[in-house]
Amino acid sequence: MMALTPRPGIMSIAPYVGGESSLPGQNRIIKLASNESPLGPSPRAVEAYKALASELHRYPDGGAVALRAALGRHHALEPSRIVCGAGSDELIGLLVRAYAGPGDEVLYSRHGFLMYPIAAQSVGATPVTAPERDLTADVDALLARVTPRTRILFLANPNNPTGSYLPSAEVKRLRDRLAPDVLLVLDAAYAEYVTRADYDAGAGMVESHDNVVMVRTFSKIYGLAALRIGWAYCPPAIADVLNRVRGPFNTGAAAQAAAVAALEDRAHTEKARAHNDRWLPWFSKQVEALGLIPHPSLCNFVLVQFPEATGGADKALAFLNGRGVIPRRMAGYGLPDCLRFTIGTAEEMEATVAALREFTGRRPETGGSR
Repeated sequence: MMALTPRPGIMSIAPYVGGESSLPGQNRIIKLASNESPLGPSPRAVEAYKALASELHRYPDGGAVALRAALGRHHALEPSRIVCGAGSDELIGLLVRAYAGPGDEVLYSRHGFLMYPIAAQSVGATPVTAPERDLTADVDALLARVTPRTRILFLANPNNPTGSYLPSAEVKRLRDRLAPDVLLVLDAAYAEYVTRADYDAGAGMVESHDNVVMVRTFSKIYGLAALRIGWAYCPPAIADVLNRVRGPFNTGAAAQAAAVAALEDRAHTEKARAHNDRWLPWFSKQVEALGLIPHPSLCNFVLVQFPEATGGADKALAFLNGRGVIPRRMAGYGLPDCLRFTIGTAEEMEATVAALREFTGRRPETGGSR
């Protein structure tokens, strides 16, 4: 009997590995590996989720009509252009499946989200990276790597795991120089954390161009990572394509209801943003004072570089794990000397700095977080 054989290229995919949630022998864990919200979801979202407990035998609304309407009200968007998915991960995969295939290329910046090459390889396309400048996407480098085979260009803005961003003028320059048959996907998973005047998540660009899509998620500032719910804002023709290739019930009823409630609880979202605005600069300042290199971030995490004199990122990771702290290892992103730290609760960040202080053997120049 012949063994089943997957399509060419499938077995060369390196499976995505999420952030760890436990450590052997550790009872108290500080998980800073997955960029989850330290405040959790809105209480209103939790209530909406619980309210559907007696309806688990019902299929969800396959069109996510109420959620798309809520997103339209919240962001002043046209609901018919919105397609919901099981997190933005699913939408990324659907876009690649719909617009790329064997012989095509999918382009992204050097330290972009690992799901881009996985999605490309899953359909037989070739992932192509462009070098970054100071850990920031480089528009000229991206344009230089566009070829007649390029079908999709993914731009995470701001980017995970570097935390850097491109101002709207640079994104416009990128789009204006792309051929109309290249799809530009703006991955704005962390847009809710950004308050810079020169930043734009991309909705206006979607409305004025036929080859631009913006993808968003409820997994970050809304604290609904467990429910897997995201959305894409698309030109009408692309929304039509996504609705043809997605599963008929690709988002659950409880996820849709919780997402609607989360959108409506603006006070909780602002509280999460304010928490991040306080603790991200505090953490960056503390680790810098310890002789480490925190890279500027507009997201809910900080990429920290460990100079060789400290012993390196792997040694730091082992030490932190021994103290119950779980940051994210970055070797898979081509950043072997870095760890990524999610901004957690006040107590978690103070405990993490204390552990880093012990690791480096140095005291920060500044003290007192409260």
